[in-house]
Formats: sequence, structure tokens, C-alpha cells
Amino acid sequence: MKRRSIVEKASEFPALDALAAALAALPRADDVRAFLEDLCTPAELEAMSDRWRVVPLLLKGVPYREIHELTQVSVTTIGRVARTLERGAGGYAIAARKASRASASNRAS
Repeated sequence: MKRRSIVEKASEFPALDALAAALAALPRADDVRAFLEDLCTPAELEAMSDRWRVVPLLLKGVPYREIHELTQVSVTTIGRVARTLERGAGGYAIAARKASRASASNRAS
């Protein structure tokens, strides 16, 4: 793994910008899934899925232990996601808000 300072901004990583643009260009969830399956190892996909699965529960204020019981995601991972929700770049909250709107829109259709 390449060593980089954690204080560097994402815009200082052109490859990350290109990856974000590629994801944003994909119009359907099926396309994003196919891209992620090609890009990531099964372990990476599981780790990302676990993190994403706990986001809505954390946003609802569900206690860590209850989230663990519901999802089998480790309390350590849940804590990391919670910390990122509080102090991260805001991506989890943006994605959760948009996913919630899309889900509500699909239910209304």
C-alpha cells in the first residue's frame, strides 16, 4: 500500500478524482455494482457493504450493540463509521440522504 499523509486533500489525488467521476458517470445501480465488482476484491466489497449497511442505523440513533446484533458488523467498524459520520468529508450523509430520497420516490411510483 502506498504511504500518504492523511491530511492531504482528495483533490490532490487525481486518480481518486477520476474514480469519483467514473462512478458519477454510471447511470444505474446495476452499472455501479458491475464496476465495483470489477474494481474491488470480495473482501473490499464486503467491508464497504458492511460500512454502508450501518450508516442508516447510526443516523437513526440505534445503539452500537443493537446494530451489531442486527447486522453482525463488528462494534469496531460501527464505531469507525460513526466517527466518520461525525468528522469525515460528509459523503456518508450525502449518499444516505440521496438514497433515502430515491427509495421514497420509488415507493411513491
